[in-house]
Amino acid sequence: MPETLVQTNIFYENIILIPVITIIITIVLKWIVFKLLWKKDHVSLALWSGWMPSAHSSFVSSLTTAIAIKHWIDSDLFALALVIAVVVIYDAINVRYEAWLHAKAMNKNLWSNFKESLWHLPSEAFAWSILWIIVAVILKVI
Repeated sequence: MPETLVQTNIFYENIILIPVITIIITIVLKWIVFKLLWKKDHVSLALWSGWMPSAHSSFVSSLTTAIAIKHWIDSDLFALALVIAVVVIYDAINVRYEAWLHAKAMNKNLWSNFKESLWHLPSEAFAWSILWIIVAVILKVI
């Protein structure tokens, strides 16, 4: 890395802090959404999978961005982080959507109580991932 671009701050030296901070922000935002929109004030709801913002997408997006900033996009570490991020976000959009369809059908036909809030729309996952990329950049710059 060119010497002029070397930064020293707590986030640069401890890269794991960036996704940890973004996941905490995500959980707080999710709790606020549940409280304001659905009038439910249970912290445990913010820890559920599904609904927005996506905690796992925020984590991998911000981590991948932090790695890109620190190690550059031509590094093997960035390539690994990017592949993991794509798999996690793909899972949030597609695999868990199918699981939601199955849960919905079983709840209707079997009168069971499977969790239906499992998935995210592609536009939601993309928009929130962009937000967490911005948060990672801001944290790396301070």
